[in-house]
Amino acid sequence: MKDLIATTLYGMEEVLAEELISLGAGSVRPHNRAVSFSGDKMMLYRANYHLRTALRVLKPLRAFPARNEEDIYKGIRDIAWESVMGQESTLAVETVLVSSRYKHSGYISQKVKDGIVDRFRDRTGRRPSVDLKDPDVRIHIHLGDTHCNVSLDSSGESLHKRGYRTQAFKAPLNEVLAAGLIKLSGWESGMRFV
Repeated sequence: MKDLIATTLYGMEEVLAEELISLGAGSVRPHNRAVSFSGDKMMLYRANYHLRTALRVLKPLRAFPARNEEDIYKGIRDIAWESVMGQESTLAVETVLVSSRYKHSGYISQKVKDGIVDRFRDRTGRRPSVDLKDPDVRIHIHLGDTHCNVSLDSSGESLHKRGYRTQAFKAPLNEVLAAGLIKLSGWESGMRFV
């Protein structure tokens, strides 16, 4: 069993937790805008396929103290990335800041990328490339004032972009929010909607 995290919108944590329990996930614990749970690789697949109120499903790699950019770079560089991806792989880094210390997520993503490619370059003489549109490996950074959490993003595109919406409107309702509101209403398949 592996520790996993499903992210969601604020206020949808309990709804997502119920979805995970119904899928058979273990150790389900709601947090702020996320739910941690445990499961095997099949649970990871089921979560990505079935969860309607999740934005992403993450597989945590490492957490470490980080009080400045150098701590972030060193902590990232110390991860055995060669066991996660090959030097021919492409990568993209997404950073979520929950910090008053750091102001620009793009800058932190760049530091993370530097730590990864420098590790590869020092060990193999070659480095992976960045591909922001269709990377082989998506890396998710969650950075607070004193702590950095590094995860692999198993979802690829955000799960709210499932393609249900065939037309674009000026102010469309996010699909995760819509699914969560329907679940909170108590509506079930077969019931009248209006």
